[in-house]
Amino acid sequence: MTELDKAHAAMEAAPEDAAARLRFYDRLSGSELFLMLEREPLDDAIEPELFDLGDARFVLVFDTEARLAEFAGRIVPYAALSGRALVQMMAGQAIGLGLNLEVAPSSILIPAEAVDWLAETVSHRPAEAQARVSAFHAPGSLPEGLLGALDARLASAAGLARKAYLAEAAYDSGARNHVIGITGAAPGAEAALAQAINEALVFSGIEAGTLDVLFLSDSDPAAAQLARVALRFDLPEPPSAEPLERPAPGSDPDKPPILR
Repeated sequence: MTELDKAHAAMEAAPEDAAARLRFYDRLSGSELFLMLEREPLDDAIEPELFDLGDARFVLVFDTEARLAEFAGRIVPYAALSGRALVQMMAGQAIGLGLNLEVAPSSILIPAEAVDWLAETVSHRPAEAQARVSAFHAPGSLPEGLLGALDARLASAAGLARKAYLAEAAYDSGARNHVIGITGAAPGAEAALAQAINEALVFSGIEAGTLDVLFLSDSDPAAAQLARVALRFDLPEPPSAEPLERPAPGSDPDKPPILR
């Protein structure tokens, strides 16, 4: 059973639970998905195979290559890309997602309206601000849903940083807020890490909640202060991979494929 299967089962078991529904869409947006294509990609352009079901149109995606192969029963072209990238490309096109149809417990049709909502949700960007921290304190009581979402998001950020610390920060202005301090961030990874944390907050279902993000060097005195009082998350090392002669469409987040 994949993580998407588990999230889908939890949502189905509690149809009135908004938090369970948000966790499913959080998992969907953060998962690598395999999109069935009409034909092999041409440069950076991909053409998904479209299926008409009644008066609605859907593309088909699977959370494993094996499930795609089982559904198709033949060799088919596909593109591997994140759920986040896929819904952002599909937004506004009146096309839904058919996820793991007929081959998994998480088989579900996601209508175009939900695709548009998810695309808008993941497009929100955290705002930048300047503030001076006067002290760090142990984190206060936080919902388990948020802690779980943070853990999942940071675990998926393999190789982007070494550690993240959750604490409560007191600012010179007198304000207090929870903060994530990140150390060992890879060059250029700050925006992706801040976005991942922002999405964890959004999908946790906390209304009007905020979470500040700080990027610190390992030698920064603030990092040592955080280590003494904070809840620590260790980010995994990046997986080793064989070099690819031709990267799959969607594998470069700075150069997403183009739908045709």
